[in-house]
Amino acid sequence: MKTPWGDLAVADAHVHFFSHRFFSLLAQQKQTDLDSVFGILGWDRPAEDPVAFAGTWVGELDRHGVEKAMLIASLPGDVASVVAAVEAYPDRFRGAAMVNPLDANTVAASRSIRMLCLFPAMHGYSVQHEAVKGLIQAFPQAIIFVHCGVLSVGVRGKLGLPSRFDMRFSNPIDLHAVALEFPRTKFVIPHFGAGYWRETLMVAQMCPNVYLDTSSSNSWMKLQGPAVDLRTVFAETLAVVGPNRLLFGTDSSFYPRGWNGAVAAAQFEAMHLTTNRAVAKRILAENFNSLCEI
Repeated sequence: MKTPWGDLAVADAHVHFFSHRFFSLLAQQKQTDLDSVFGILGWDRPAEDPVAFAGTWVGELDRHGVEKAMLIASLPGDVASVVAAVEAYPDRFRGAAMVNPLDANTVAASRSIRMLCLFPAMHGYSVQHEAVKGLIQAFPQAIIFVHCGVLSVGVRGKLGLPSRFDMRFSNPIDLHAVALEFPRTKFVIPHFGAGYWRETLMVAQMCPNVYLDTSSSNSWMKLQGPAVDLRTVFAETLAVVGPNRLLFGTDSSFYPRGWNGAVAAAQFEAMHLTTNRAVAKRILAENFNSLCEI
């Protein structure tokens, strides 16, 4: 991809695979049909076959020059869609799946799933819950993604679905003891902690197995006051964490928007003001490849 540092490899560590099955599950929650769902959203309907939809994503990433992506099954119960996509394009995708450790039925074992995504505030548990520890023990090779901070799911809001998230379970400080207990497990906190930036840096400083991703518009910055912008976030994060535990991501999801180039451009601009080419290479692809053992 053409970047401010010249041509560099880019891997996106945070792409939601909004499959046909994903929207079918949302339609069930809303007690309506898919036509009504897409009528409300005004989005493109993905191919029913997840492999065909994965092909759409391959073309989209090719268009932007993105080499690889972590595809996230964004509802418990949609793991099979991402597994199909990863198995069809193993050179382009790694798989991640949202799971609820309190519900064993949402946890599916598959070698194609590299990362398990926990949303404690969404599902109402502490990351220190014994069920989380049991999950880590059951999948010792898995990367564990832990969403912290502000949590809003745009598609649920558009559909008028309830989002009764409990922010008591949103603080990354809760991850500290777990990361220490499982030092060989790699943990990823997305969105720089989504409002708990300081706390995320504290945990990452004390736990070398904790990574951060840069994804989304990072609108949480408005909660930090006018002195905090994306340039500051990158500079201070790198000063604490260093260049080897920061993963580039966009939080891309739906069509017709596709891959979120606007988010990428904002991050490139902020990074260009705070990093050099060698550091950019680490953030944009090399850390992803190392974490996912590519």
